[in-house]
Amino acid sequence: MRVRPMLIVLAAAAGSLAVAAEASAAGRVQLELVGDGRGASLLFQEWGKALSKAGIRNVRIRSSKPSDKVGIAVRGTADSPLYVVTGVIRSRDELLLPSGRFRRSDAARLARWLDDLARHGPEDRRPAKTAFGLSSEQLIQVQADLARPVGFSTKDVTRDAVVAKIARQLTVPLRIDAASTAALREDNVGEELLSLSCGTSLAYVLRPMGLCLVPRAAGGRVQLDVVRAQPDLKIWPVGWESDKSRRDVAPALFEFHNVNIQGVSAAVALEAIGKRLKLPVLIDHNALARHGIKPAKLPVSHPASRTTYSLALRKLLFQAGLKSEVRVDEADQPFLWVTTVKPV
Repeated sequence: MRVRPMLIVLAAAAGSLAVAAEASAAGRVQLELVGDGRGASLLFQEWGKALSKAGIRNVRIRSSKPSDKVGIAVRGTADSPLYVVTGVIRSRDELLLPSGRFRRSDAARLARWLDDLARHGPEDRRPAKTAFGLSSEQLIQVQADLARPVGFSTKDVTRDAVVAKIARQLTVPLRIDAASTAALREDNVGEELLSLSCGTSLAYVLRPMGLCLVPRAAGGRVQLDVVRAQPDLKIWPVGWESDKSRRDVAPALFEFHNVNIQGVSAAVALEAIGKRLKLPVLIDHNALARHGIKPAKLPVSHPASRTTYSLALRKLLFQAGLKSEVRVDEADQPFLWVTTVKPV
């Protein structure tokens, strides 16, 4: 007896998935599954039931043709695209799709993948993702916003007030909960951040309180979240390593001067050198606290000699178990970052 080509249609028209019914979805998805039609009636029915149970409605199951290939075809219009997904039923418990292999027990996971496809389109057509899962355009938006200068005095101002005032200058919304705001209210900023950018300053003000800044994409828009720091969490850093040499970024560090520092604290020496260099000095308070280092109580000295501040800083800071590096903020303004010589 000749086997007739078989066709099972779970939903006749190319409608939206039940799991992707939002009107804001970028497109629609049609799932086209093919398999060997010989004696496959039960096999097709089993897959049809599993997909239907997972809420996947726009599915067509039929016998395979020589031209069938696993893949995604884009049809429709730019405003209303239709993504036709072709997959191969290999057995009663294996389905091969562009995103990998699925079992019938994976139907819910398959529904989520189809939902994501309907919303965002195929991977090769999506905007390239950069840091924090943002698109290139979103990351540029965040960097430009956070490059704005702080523009007001921060020294001895409560941390919550500094964060709130910076937030009002940004176009990207900043979200912070009441508990984090209360924690920031308990401490003052000890440094003058007036000339630095908003991004570096925010990251610096939040860090000593165990908080951090995380840009995120939500609903197609970007926001800045203040969250509790956690291991392996990607956070906005306190400044960046420049792609230029230290000499190009901070040439004043390599000019020769007469240096004579005797018996002052590391904190006093740092402040004096920072003023001479006209560079903000930011202290890694977290690392110093972890190793019990208090710059205000550690005396340092440098014999009278003609040297560069780069060499002098290295010798002075080493006496206190510290080291410095030159970083730049989002506007490429340099500053000194002082941390411990020991691993954090």
